[in-house]
Amino acid sequence: MMFQVQGAQMLRKLEGFLRKSLPESLKVYGTVFHMNKGNPYKLKALVDEWPDFNTVVVRPQEQEMVDDFDCYTNTYQIYSKDPGNCQELLGSPGVINWKQHLQIQSSQPSLNEVIQNLAAMNSFKVEHTQCFLYAALDSVKTLMPSLLDTKNVPPGDGKPKSINEEMFKLSSLDVTHAALVNEFWHFGGNERSQRFIKHCIQNFPNFCLLGPEGTPISWNLMDQTGEMRMAGTIPEYRCQGLISYLIYNQTQALNKLGFPLYCHVDKKNKIMQKVIYKMQFICMPCSWNQWHCVPL
Repeated sequence: MMFQVQGAQMLRKLEGFLRKSLPESLKVYGTVFHMNKGNPYKLKALVDEWPDFNTVVVRPQEQEMVDDFDCYTNTYQIYSKDPGNCQELLGSPGVINWKQHLQIQSSQPSLNEVIQNLAAMNSFKVEHTQCFLYAALDSVKTLMPSLLDTKNVPPGDGKPKSINEEMFKLSSLDVTHAALVNEFWHFGGNERSQRFIKHCIQNFPNFCLLGPEGTPISWNLMDQTGEMRMAGTIPEYRCQGLISYLIYNQTQALNKLGFPLYCHVDKKNKIMQKVIYKMQFICMPCSWNQWHCVPL
């Protein structure tokens, strides 16, 4: 059985406990941080014990998970100190709905065997995506100072080159722009991903640059885990440093709010790795992991 962590005091304690386990707990820590900022995505946190827990699972409320094919909503964030305990708990009733298309996310690649075992037991096909995990320098200084090493800290001040501010205006997206983001998102391109993007636009900070015609030409969103995601620039405006300018302004604004700032980059995307390094994001010793699980 899992125990639900409820109420402001308990959730703040959970956030504090997870902070001590960074960076391995980063995906769950970021989620609980935003639950403590009003929980706009209506998530709940489950633990095996309290306060001396081994495993944390954050997931939507059951009433939010009504579409069995919507893996974007049916997403679970997991952190565990004990893989054996984790497998036992994830397999217990009421934790994960193994009748739905779903996604599991974690900053712990060590959970791969656990999730593969559970998927096999429940007759699921699994697609595991592993990416580099980055955190902004200021967030590392505040949350994970032990990771700071002069060899790891990128040179410079992270400021991007200037852009034509008469031509490009810093702004934010509204829900009518969800289709545009969905078109360019690697994990999107369908009706359910567009609905997910709409929810992110409605509930979390996002930033964009408007082009000469007053429409978004570059953007970066935040999801329910507090991760900066879905960054994109339309093809005709690429290679002008717009995404660097946008991310810099986004990190400056969110740093003032005390948000933990992190993101992932595909291991094959060398260009974005260079961009994010110049923006003074530090590569974490653990990775970003997503398991897309589909019933056979």
